[in-house]
Amino acid sequence: MATLFLDDLSEGQRFTTPGLTLTEAEIIDFAWRYDPQPFHLDTRAAAASPYGGLIASGFQSLALCFRLFIQSGILAESSMGSPGIDELRWLAPVRPGDTLHGRIEVLSVKPSSSKPDRGIARLQYQALNQRDEVVLGFIVNHLLKRRPAT
Repeated sequence: MATLFLDDLSEGQRFTTPGLTLTEAEIIDFAWRYDPQPFHLDTRAAAASPYGGLIASGFQSLALCFRLFIQSGILAESSMGSPGIDELRWLAPVRPGDTLHGRIEVLSVKPSSSKPDRGIARLQYQALNQRDEVVLGFIVNHLLKRRPAT
């Protein structure tokens, strides 16, 4: 897909990413590196937890959902980073074998009043599993370039 710039986005515009399946090994590896809690690391401890089995770190699910959208290339030439994430919510556990995909909606587009070459697009991300259950949601404030003058 061709890169979209701030000027190409409009409120209500939607994007859907392909899916990716998480394995038990990937969940445990991520947990060892970044979120070493027993219900992410150890199948026995996880079985005795309130989750009844191993679950992915919410940070892993967040990173995966974000990665799937970024890999689409939609913002490849326009992204200048982000000043932050709002309203992050983990809504359901992600388990080994779950396939996540992202659903992204443009909430607002605001050109900068002080720097005319850029602006902020607020995008609502949702990660859904293979049963179309929303497992997490968050809003990214994308700092994007405006379309270059031709």
